[in-house]
Amino acid sequence: MAISRNEDNAAPAIDVVDFIDNQPVGGFQIRLLVTCAAVLFLDGFDTQAMGYVAPALAKEWGLSKAALGPVFSAGLFGLMIGALVFGPVADRVGRKKVIILSTLAFGIGALLTAAVQDMTMLLVIRFLTGLGLGGAMPNAIAMTSEFNPQRRRATMVMIMFCGFSVGAALGGMLAAGLIPYYGWRSVFIVGGVAPLIMVPILVFKLPESVRFLALHGNAPARVAELLGQINPTATFASGTHFVIQETHLAGLPVSHLFRERRTATTLLLWVVFFMSLLDLYFLSNWLPTVLNDLGASVSEAVVIGSMLQVGGVVGTFALGSLIDRFSFRALALVYFGAVFAIGAIGQLSHSAVLVTIAIFAAGFCIVGGQIAANALAAAFYPTSVKATGVGWALGIGRIGSIVGPVVGGVLLGQKWSAAAVFMAAAVAALCAALAAFALSRLADGNSGKGAVDQPTSFDAKLGPAAKAGT
Repeated sequence: MAISRNEDNAAPAIDVVDFIDNQPVGGFQIRLLVTCAAVLFLDGFDTQAMGYVAPALAKEWGLSKAALGPVFSAGLFGLMIGALVFGPVADRVGRKKVIILSTLAFGIGALLTAAVQDMTMLLVIRFLTGLGLGGAMPNAIAMTSEFNPQRRRATMVMIMFCGFSVGAALGGMLAAGLIPYYGWRSVFIVGGVAPLIMVPILVFKLPESVRFLALHGNAPARVAELLGQINPTATFASGTHFVIQETHLAGLPVSHLFRERRTATTLLLWVVFFMSLLDLYFLSNWLPTVLNDLGASVSEAVVIGSMLQVGGVVGTFALGSLIDRFSFRALALVYFGAVFAIGAIGQLSHSAVLVTIAIFAAGFCIVGGQIAANALAAAFYPTSVKATGVGWALGIGRIGSIVGPVVGGVLLGQKWSAAAVFMAAAVAALCAALAAFALSRLADGNSGKGAVDQPTSFDAKLGPAAKAGT
């Protein structure tokens, strides 16, 4: 642990990052992980709900498949704006406030969705709901990253993010049970009430990021309390200063994503996120409808389609330690696997068992890969712009998530076969794989050593110059 003296040589100064890196993962971090995972569980449920209710909604309102594309994209456009705006806001006012506000917003939005009566209001409400959904995700990622030691950071972020995949998968199963008896609106009632119940829990139980507090230097007693919860045996002398070995980056947060040798990495991360989320939301939104067209009932299509998120959960747990060790080299291999799994969905659609396996494998690779990319992005950026970096990567990715459903609607509207549609989706996974491979080469080139010989997080691989003020 790095302990130094301040300028008057009286009180010690403790490096918060170094302190956390020297601690084991304990009960406090696990409780924080569960809390953030619960937020993303609700986020995943509400984000994917529209895809699961789409067949029933289209039937009730007499809509074509192509007409559903704008509905999907309205929510995703809100997600994009929410990620782009609330990442930088959180880097200024704190992670906790933005997570609470976002959870409240998407809870109210889901309840309003259950009450809409026409397409115009549905589009507006889904956009506004998306703002809340987009703000919660980057800050939950940043919060989890900042409380965990470097050697386990990617694993902990990925496990936390499983909450999103579990929520999305459970949403499908719940929708399959609710829609036949209570209609599609019941799914949004459940998706609205649960976040509103979660808000007071967050107010009283969610801490502010300890690295954020230390960097701003205005709450040393609270920092000491949080570090004491991480290591209950730790004691701190009166007047101890808690520091972060980073410069507080002033000015427009987004501009710092392109300084201190971050430009190439930022742009490649954006390519990975764009292509990965394009595929993820293409599959999430259109799988139930395509399967229904191929002969599965609405309930069967929803359950089979939910295997995408189930595979993502399994992939996340399986890939965590590999990502911590091999960084973007492992990520590139995962996305290469997604190319074959996604392409296989269209080729195996004649068999319910085989297409279920292919969807599971696609989820393992594309959902697991996206969650790994979230963790690696959080590891790269310094505290002052961490939520901004993750938020903008997700925001750029959301452009892909908007494009994916629209392209799917166009291709299906033009009567493309299932095989051709999913082969087109596999091309996006290939682009993500190539960008991840380029990132791995960049990381190895900047470190001057092989990935196995380097520290496990990507920010460490880029060397001291990559961290502002270090």
